[in-house]
Amino acid sequence: MPKTVIYTTRVEFGDCDPAGIVWFPNFFGWIDAASRHFFAECGVPRWEETSKTLGVIGTPLVDTKARFVSTASYGDTLHFATSVREWRDKSFVQAYRVTRDDAQGETLILECEEVRIFGGKRPDGRLRALPVPPEIRSLCE
Repeated sequence: MPKTVIYTTRVEFGDCDPAGIVWFPNFFGWIDAASRHFFAECGVPRWEETSKTLGVIGTPLVDTKARFVSTASYGDTLHFATSVREWRDKSFVQAYRVTRDDAQGETLILECEEVRIFGGKRPDGRLRALPVPPEIRSLCE
């Protein structure tokens, strides 16, 4: 069973469209925050530090897909259960299950899967995928 970390956020009025539901791009901002929160909770230092020690400047996104199940609105508290579903040589698959607690119990809002890399810089400054650092993987399994 992969390690799972919960990131929680509250939906604010400005996060919603005129119909009163969360405007879908906001979910991707929260998912990005949940991704970094996952690594921080696992004990991975800030990217400024890993840039110096491992050459890792962050975890850029290379693919994503989401399945929206229910809506969320102003005042809802959302829980982003985040885990690494698969480790690859130069990338990993991060999975998110977003829920809301309500009178019916736990309501599934969306499920998302992302492929990310550990990014580093080439000598000319362009981005490149680095092999998954074993010291980061061991903290996050």
